[in-house]
Amino acid sequence: MSENAPESGLEFSVETVLTHHGRVPDEQFGFVNTPVYRGSTVLFKTLDDLEGQQQRFLYGRAGNPTTEQVTQVVTLLEGAHDTILAPSGLAAVTIAILSCVSAGDDILITDSAYEPTRSFADGFLKRMGAGARYYDPRIGAGIADLIGENTRAVFVESPGSGTFEVQDLPAIAAATHARGAKVIVDNSWATPLFYKPLALGADIVVHAGTKMFVGHSDAFAGTVSSVDEETSAAIEKTRRLLGFFTAGDEAFLVARGLRTLSIRMAEHRKRALEVAQWLESQPEVSRVLHPALPSHPDHAVWKRDFTGSGSLFSVLLRPAPRESAAAFLDHLRLFSLGYSWGGYESLCIPVKPERMRTAVPWTEEGNLLRLHIGFEGIEDLKADLADALERYARAR
Repeated sequence: MSENAPESGLEFSVETVLTHHGRVPDEQFGFVNTPVYRGSTVLFKTLDDLEGQQQRFLYGRAGNPTTEQVTQVVTLLEGAHDTILAPSGLAAVTIAILSCVSAGDDILITDSAYEPTRSFADGFLKRMGAGARYYDPRIGAGIADLIGENTRAVFVESPGSGTFEVQDLPAIAAATHARGAKVIVDNSWATPLFYKPLALGADIVVHAGTKMFVGHSDAFAGTVSSVDEETSAAIEKTRRLLGFFTAGDEAFLVARGLRTLSIRMAEHRKRALEVAQWLESQPEVSRVLHPALPSHPDHAVWKRDFTGSGSLFSVLLRPAPRESAAAFLDHLRLFSLGYSWGGYESLCIPVKPERMRTAVPWTEEGNLLRLHIGFEGIEDLKADLADALERYARAR
């Protein structure tokens, strides 16, 4: 914390925590921000110090003051025991899963999971002799029927990538813990500002910090937060054995983004909802997949467990050939075609869940597009989408 801030940020607002927590100007010669620490070697004064391994930092791969400020903030926001920083969101996912699953074990993964998560499970986990099975995102307490003797974890992503199903985390957690397995939650969409998986029963929370934490589309990062000391130890051991680490330059950019996270999330939420509501009234739109809309089938679960919504949602357009989709996407003026999300710029990409889904096949007809709403003028964004929808209809 800064000099005039309290020792614990728990009694303060999220805005205050994000502004003050994790930085100690007195340790940085008065500079308000923790600078970028670059370095591999950390020096010891004596042989006793070297053998005792009690210094705050031992080697650059294990962290430095720049990375530490990020993990302190995320730990407090998530209500976690501890947090580690990873070089990407996918690295965070792999660390979390591998801290629970070994050869011969089994993991259940939501059918709506982020595609790279599925690729890791279907590729690396299979190669190491572990099993991965996919389940209906809306299964809730029914997950109990799928948990076997070798099931070590259930992976939740709420809402799901592209299709935005909201999962009943308390029910899933209760059923999973009754069988001795752990619950991992990808919380990248809502962030800990709007969703608290650990308080709802999760054991591990991962973030693609590349998205909302960084907020500027200029750095990769991931975080893994854990509920207790035992889980934290398994995560840190896995991170260390895999050799994952995050350099000071990247950590500095994550810290920079976290300072404005609350303000950005509030603006993203407001803008995304306005665009989503507007799209619901457009004739070429079959439906909008945004959990905060009353029309969403999981709206009641979202309203119960979340306190806000993110920048990302999908829109299903009426059935039309690929030429219509190309006409929509190729001539957008403000929305850009690009992977990832969370930055200041608006993005739009096509989504093909039918290529991935196995537990619950995607059968809805039409072109599914995923939108990230950035900070351009709302009316300008609506006009860009209106023109695109007109092109879409003409090209049918």
